[in-house]
Amino acid sequence: MEYIYTLIKSRRKTISLEIRGDKLIVRAPNRTTKKEADAFVQKHASWIEKQRQKIARRKEEQSQIEKLSDEELKTLAKRAAVYIPERVGFYAAQMDVSYGRITLRCQKTRWGSCSAKKNLNFNILLMLTPPEVIDSVVVHELCHLREMNHSARFYELVYRCYPDYDKWNRWLRDNGAMIMARVER
Repeated sequence: MEYIYTLIKSRRKTISLEIRGDKLIVRAPNRTTKKEADAFVQKHASWIEKQRQKIARRKEEQSQIEKLSDEELKTLAKRAAVYIPERVGFYAAQMDVSYGRITLRCQKTRWGSCSAKKNLNFNILLMLTPPEVIDSVVVHELCHLREMNHSARFYELVYRCYPDYDKWNRWLRDNGAMIMARVER
């Protein structure tokens, strides 16, 4: 089978594959030829097919999920407006960091973010997750107030503040798409 893909060359050292939606992306070192990229894609054809099947299954499952009503979203927003700032305040005091505004939205792709102005943004859909997941996202964003990146130093800080971070981050990775699928797009 021949695959159509986008080839992105950079100063990287290895070739990798990424499936984003319906697109197949090959990331490769600058010196990689089209022929080498084609061979790499063909060599990984079974992996590509498995991933595409997994994506199709996930889309099918998500299409079956009951959507949240406007009233349910308003209720989540009200609960989030009380709960999330309380958790931010708790961890900010522990970490001795200050922050700007807290904004709560129903977002399509993100659970949280932190701006250069120290403003924090959180997804109201976090209210559908276990409290430990909310804490892990809060700590993650607060750590960006010290380290605006995802470096080793950033993660050292995260783990110091929230040792169970990996467990709850994995929970969110495994279940997050199904939660976000509950919102009409």
